[in-house]
Amino acid sequence: MKAVLTRYRHLLRALGLRWKISILLAVGCSLVAVAIGLLIHEARARQIADAARVSATNQLISVRKVYELTGRLDADKVGEADARIDCPELPAPLRTAALAGERTTYLDMSGPHPAVWAARPVGGAHVLSVRLSLTDDREELAELDRGLVAYGVVVVALAAVGGALIASRLSRELRTAAETARRISAGELDARIGLSGVPGTRDEVAELSSAVDTMAASLQQRLEAEQRFTADVAHELRTPLTGLHTAAELLPPGRPTELVRDRVAALRTLTEDLLEVARLDANREEPQLEAHRLGPLVESITRRSGVTAQVVGASGAAGASGASGASGTEAAGTAEAAYVRTDVRRFERILTNLLANARRHGGEPVTVTVSGTTVTVRDRGPGFPEKLLREGPQRFLTGAAERGQGAGLGLTIALGQAQVIGARVTLENLPPSGALATVVLPPA
Repeated sequence: MKAVLTRYRHLLRALGLRWKISILLAVGCSLVAVAIGLLIHEARARQIADAARVSATNQLISVRKVYELTGRLDADKVGEADARIDCPELPAPLRTAALAGERTTYLDMSGPHPAVWAARPVGGAHVLSVRLSLTDDREELAELDRGLVAYGVVVVALAAVGGALIASRLSRELRTAAETARRISAGELDARIGLSGVPGTRDEVAELSSAVDTMAASLQQRLEAEQRFTADVAHELRTPLTGLHTAAELLPPGRPTELVRDRVAALRTLTEDLLEVARLDANREEPQLEAHRLGPLVESITRRSGVTAQVVGASGAAGASGASGASGTEAAGTAEAAYVRTDVRRFERILTNLLANARRHGGEPVTVTVSGTTVTVRDRGPGFPEKLLREGPQRFLTGAAERGQGAGLGLTIALGQAQVIGARVTLENLPPSGALATVVLPPA
């Protein structure tokens, strides 16, 4: 029994809100209809029984008078009643009560021939009985039951349809709210539900919609303020950094000068990255999409990245590209590289960041593989942190132990630029060790 209840509970949970409301409303109306039908049936049955007992008693009185006057039972004067003396079919309880000197009745609606009996003692040891058939009354009661069932089915069906209509409106509003919430979580901060209830009423869905819209507006204001702050800070840093870079170039050669120039370059790179992140957050990037052959493009970007990596499948051959621009070839197939529709500058930003991340946090050798419209970057290091794979890249966190576990701005920019050009970037770890970044570009 418990297993059956558990199964039905799981089935009910799997249904949508519309079907749940419709089923519960139909079940509730069914219970009410059954209760009302039983009450009407019992009331009518009691009414029929009382009328039959009264009619049988009256017939018994009339038959007794005729019997006392004539000494016999005259069928013409008895009417529809079946009057007998010591009838063998007389129910035993009624016979016993009559012989005890009582005038009583007996109702039998269960047999094939329903009837009501009335009896009384006559002549000492004899029993005068009257039997009235209730076949027509039972048919009337059965007809009433069929009518109650038919009307009950109609009422339950109408209630289910009405409940489905009401639930459909409620479900549609809730789905609209859920879809809007998903759009907001996906970055569409100006999305709103826009449902408003009638003033003065307690519309819970409208209250929920208003609360979500208010939350979204507040979140949008805070995020836009944060984005403006980041962009403003990065922009304001540009001018002093330019002067600092110029001053560093004027310093005399030496180890201290190299350190200063290195830190100034790192600071300039961070500032440019901050500006790029701010532009991506503000959805202000407009890609210049053109058709390009993917293999040679990947080889060229890898060569310019300064990362020593082996390029496989770029043009039907495998080669090694690095900072020196040296490359070797070995047979790897004859398939022509596919054409893709992309923005070269943004795609270079994506691939360069993935290569830099593999060099900085992974382990050699680094392999870049081109297959159709897909590019993968594989290293042999410890792999991506589990938190990164679970939650995605986090800003201002690097894979270096001294700065915590994370991905920094490089992967954040790579994923943002991929979204701009319509590409898809996925990150995963491969056994026994190593990280794999996959870029899927739209075909030309």
